[in-house]
Amino acid sequence: MPPLLFLTDPERTPRPWEIAARMPQGSGVVYRGFGRPEAPAEARRLRAVTRERGIALLIGLDIDLADAVEADGVHLPERSLSAAYALSGKRPDWLLTGAVHSVEAALAARDLDAVLLSPIFPAGGVSSAKSPLGLDALSAASTGVTPVFALGGVTAGNVGSLADSHCAGIATIGGLFDAFGP
Repeated sequence: MPPLLFLTDPERTPRPWEIAARMPQGSGVVYRGFGRPEAPAEARRLRAVTRERGIALLIGLDIDLADAVEADGVHLPERSLSAAYALSGKRPDWLLTGAVHSVEAALAARDLDAVLLSPIFPAGGVSSAKSPLGLDALSAASTGVTPVFALGGVTAGNVGSLADSHCAGIATIGGLFDAFGP
C-alpha cells in the first residue's frame, strides 16, 4: 500500500489529475467519480497521469470503471465492505481499501489491504457534520490485523501528531490539495 493516499472529491478537487501530477512517486489516488457522467473520461485522464508518475490508482466502488481504466484497485465504502472477500478472490492483483467510521469497524475489517478511518480531525465535505474520532481511536484501530490510514482533517499542520498512532499511512482530500494543488 502506498503510505500517502489522495481521495478525490468532485466539489473540492475538480481537476484531480493536476494534483496527481505533483504528488510523490509511490503515493496513491482514490478516484471517486460518484457515478457522474464525466467519471470515465476523468478516470482515464487520471490513469494516464498516475501511470506516468508511478502512482497507484484506485477507483471508488465502480469495479467496471476500475477494469476499464486498468486501475490498481478499488476503494469500497463502508456499506460495501462485505464485497471485499469475493473481490479479493476475483482480482487478487488489485489493492483493496475500505472506508470505516469507527474503531469497531476498523477492527472487524477483513480481506482488505487497508482501511481508511475517518474523521480523525475536524474535516470538511460530508464529514464536517461528524465528530472527530481523535488520535486515541486511531491508535486503538491500528491494533487490528488490517492496516489503518488516518483520514479526515489531515493537514500539513497536524500530520506530525499521527506519529505515535501506529497508523499505516495518511489519506486526505483538502490537505493534499493545499500541498500539491496548482
